[in-house]
Amino acid sequence: MRFVEVAREIRSFLEQRDAPVALVGALALAAYGVARATRDLDLLTLRSVQPELVSFLESLGYETLHVSSGYSNHLHADAGRGRVDVVYVDPATAEQIFGAVEEREVLAGLTFAVPRPEHLIAMKARAIRNDARRRLQDMADVQSLLRATDLDRSEARGYFEALGLGPLFDEIEAGL
Repeated sequence: MRFVEVAREIRSFLEQRDAPVALVGALALAAYGVARATRDLDLLTLRSVQPELVSFLESLGYETLHVSSGYSNHLHADAGRGRVDVVYVDPATAEQIFGAVEEREVLAGLTFAVPRPEHLIAMKARAIRNDARRRLQDMADVQSLLRATDLDRSEARGYFEALGLGPLFDEIEAGL
């Protein structure tokens, strides 16, 4: 996948609408030194731009695979354009996350906003709760972030506890 080209194109579209955008998923993990193979581009932006962004991606030839209030998934027939998954957040969540993003070089030629590792862990906790099939990979990602970064473990644990997953965070920490 041509991550740099696709990420820049989508960022440009969102910036024209004054909508913030950040990388999440494997590329965000890479920004913190956690290597994981990926075939998709995962982004985070405002829920309010979802209809426009979905239409924009479709105008580029992406097929919309799924849309809900919090997510959309898009696949292009050209493997070079690949798959784009988008997480949409409300204004309060956006203020919290985007108020603390950091510009990081993610790939050669691509510097992008990336959420704090604690916020990435919060997204992983929500993903685990929403889709049991993601549990093992997301647990491994959380464990890798805990190893690779000097993050606020109490804050990270709080995100798991808020979702009723406190014991799972303990399990992840025990594996360190």
